[in-house]
Amino acid sequence: MTSTIEDGSGNALAAQPAPMRLSRRKRAGLLRYAAGRVLQMLPTMALIVLTTFILLRLAPGDIVQVLAGEAGGGNPEYLDELRKSFGLDQPMPIQFGKYVVQLLHLNLGYSFRFHVPVSELIGGRLAATLLLMSAGLVLAIVLGIPAGVAAARFEGGIVDKLVSSTSLLIYATPSFLLGITLIVVFSVWLRWLPFGGMVDPYGIDGWAARTASVARHIVLPAFTIGLFYGAIYARLVRNLMIEVAGEDFVQTARSKGLSTSRVVLRHVLRNAMLPLVTVIGMQAGSMIGGSILVETIFAWPGIGRLAFEAVFQRDYNLLCGIVLCSSAAVVIINLLVDLTYMLLDPRVRIR
Repeated sequence: MTSTIEDGSGNALAAQPAPMRLSRRKRAGLLRYAAGRVLQMLPTMALIVLTTFILLRLAPGDIVQVLAGEAGGGNPEYLDELRKSFGLDQPMPIQFGKYVVQLLHLNLGYSFRFHVPVSELIGGRLAATLLLMSAGLVLAIVLGIPAGVAAARFEGGIVDKLVSSTSLLIYATPSFLLGITLIVVFSVWLRWLPFGGMVDPYGIDGWAARTASVARHIVLPAFTIGLFYGAIYARLVRNLMIEVAGEDFVQTARSKGLSTSRVVLRHVLRNAMLPLVTVIGMQAGSMIGGSILVETIFAWPGIGRLAFEAVFQRDYNLLCGIVLCSSAAVVIINLLVDLTYMLLDPRVRIR
């Protein structure tokens, strides 16, 4: 499946036309493209499952050693009996075959550490992670795109220099240091916001109070994510808009007497959005897998923190399930990004 850009006027530099409704033929092509991409995902997901399973099984230690250490030790016979009950005494190919059979039945396995199915653990933490990632992504877009537009609009001026230097400073700062800085300033010094958890442990009476508590707790972790990715978007939008502003169709629009704001928004920014959407889509997927550090710093009860706990407790079934779900989310998000191109640019035709 390939994507081609068609320009009805025959001019490759023409401004984007106004959005139009998708024809029946184009909708059918879109569905065929989506079906083909889904089929292409299957070998990718199979390779992810195989690689994750092998790497985790080759890592030193297992859940039996963790449980024995918490219990104060145990004789070799007891440890062997535990491994047998968990199925860890079988050869790796047999273990992998049983795991694949479970996946085919939509069963992610059982967490021997938490004594509940893996799907229940992930389902209980998924909403918290999606909420945090969505808030961080929205903040990154709201902060990054206007900053990039302003920097490009006043290229070489004080606004451009301020946006460029600030975004570079934020991008160069590790996320854990940025989060700790926000905690020190807004939680320790000013005492405006809580520094950990998702909701207050007491004083919650009704959904309104719970919603307000979650909103207060999500500010710092969301800004930790939003500032970092917003700095990337600001620099990207600035560079893309400066590049597009030099094209012939932009000069033509200006020569027709169009206002500066109309040229910037309707012609420059709109043509610079496709590369930006690609980057946003790729990073939206990586946010899910890269949330471990932020969720650990702020004690946010999401999938990232659950993965951190699974690593130290050698809960391989749980860790495999988290990696599989995160990988599936990344693949699906990238598919949605490709399909979004048709909404942003009607000239894109999926064959």
